[in-house]
Amino acid sequence: MPLSAADRDYLLKSIRNVPDFPKPGIQFKDITTLVGDPKAFGLTILHFAERYADEKIDFVVGAESRGFIVGAPLAIALGVGFVPIRKPGKLPFTTVSEKYALEYGFDEVQMHIDAFCGKQNARVLFVDDLIATGGTAAASIDLIQKVGAKCVEACFVVNLFALGGAEKIKKLTNFYTILDVDGD
Repeated sequence: MPLSAADRDYLLKSIRNVPDFPKPGIQFKDITTLVGDPKAFGLTILHFAERYADEKIDFVVGAESRGFIVGAPLAIALGVGFVPIRKPGKLPFTTVSEKYALEYGFDEVQMHIDAFCGKQNARVLFVDDLIATGGTAAASIDLIQKVGAKCVEACFVVNLFALGGAEKIKKLTNFYTILDVDGD
């Protein structure tokens, strides 16, 4: 079921803008205020759950750390497992890694090699709170494919469309976002 304009407006107003974080000139979109509001958080999870109810998803994958906040309750709502993607050194078992470029250097994400419990061609939904340049999401989708699963869609609460991440992800998999914002 599509969200009404009033629901989208409510969600947008539930997100706090933090100026000059993590560095001057950046307007950080803070979803902790959205997840702290039971109506906004519930609306977000229920909307995603309705969207993916008939997609035969096997696992929800969330990127560290705000992807966990959205992904874990979504996995419960869909009745599937949740798989975390983390920064290096945070997972205790054998991992696969993917490096990606940042504005000033590189970063890396990892997941367990057996994250999908041996299920070949598992249908996976990638979720994160926000997409900006798309580096973390693209690396995460690459990891999903490395271990033999299929990312059927990447979904986000917020898309900062001016930063171009959505276009990068659309080349890799299907893309969905609840809120498109210009970054202000």
